Amino acid sequence: MSFTAQVKDELSRVEPPTREAELAQLSALVRVCGTLSFHGSGRYSIRIATETGAVARTIIKLTHKLFDLETALTVRRSVLHKTRNYLIEIPEQERLADDLEGLGILVPGRGIASGVPRQLLRTADGRRAFVRGAFMAGGFIADPRGDFHLEIAVTGETFAHGLVDVMGTLGVSARLNHRRGSFAIYLKSFDDVSCLLSAMGAHRMAQVVEVARVRKSVKNDVNRRVNAEVANQARSSSAAADQLDLIARAEREIGLSKLPPAVREFCRVRKANPELSLGALGQKLDPPASKSAMYHRLLRLQQLVGEVEETGNVPTQKKK
Repeated sequence: MSFTAQVKDELSRVEPPTREAELAQLSALVRVCGTLSFHGSGRYSIRIATETGAVARTIIKLTHKLFDLETALTVRRSVLHKTRNYLIEIPEQERLADDLEGLGILVPGRGIASGVPRQLLRTADGRRAFVRGAFMAGGFIADPRGDFHLEIAVTGETFAHGLVDVMGTLGVSARLNHRRGSFAIYLKSFDDVSCLLSAMGAHRMAQVVEVARVRKSVKNDVNRRVNAEVANQARSSSAAADQLDLIARAEREIGLSKLPPAVREFCRVRKANPELSLGALGQKLDPPASKSAMYHRLLRLQQLVGEVEETGNVPTQKKK
């Protein structure tokens, strides 16, 4: 079962606490994944398609409980994708138009509503139920162990903006993206996704997201540390190679025996330990020298080699 299906399965088991919340959830379910057909004055039928059995069960349960409407369920199987598809049909029947008005899908005298049903969203329970229905109908959530995000696909710009506003009242900052005639409301922040899951009632899956977030954070921290260490080692190796080249030039142009004792000692330990950093190299001396002291010896060596290569005069006196 995909992560999305697991979330929708948990949401299907959430019982809206009030009739208004039940109406809000059914309204979003029908609005997002349903198709309304007009058959004349006050005559309508509805077709609702979903690939999730839990969503189909929720729609049928709420439809029967709230309105006692006649429904027909057809289960089809895709040979190509080997998945089931559920088609719920609510045929033309008495009072269906009144029920659609109660769901805020029809506006008396004005036809199909373009925005969200504000009359059903006056309470926090109603808003949570509405967002829950919208996600169950058109939502997708990626596995949090990978490239994590959540989105809800809807039609109608006014409705999409209204849904974003409703999600905002639940503490969630959502973004809207226009895609080929439809709109995708999406979240990428772990905090927003976790907050939305909890608000909709998917507390168990919200905990799964939190665990995945902690694991990903630890993994990223380890990777950063490893990358930093690798980069440090690469810089140290490059610096050591440059120092060995400098020592070879000093040996060729001056002769190590003519170098000041401290500089000569630096050359000896560097040649013997090409893999060490300057700080670690200083610990090889007796007595040990600090990283700063080793750096100053390196600068002195650079100065001596530079002077010889520029003037051709080899130093005759050893200096400390």
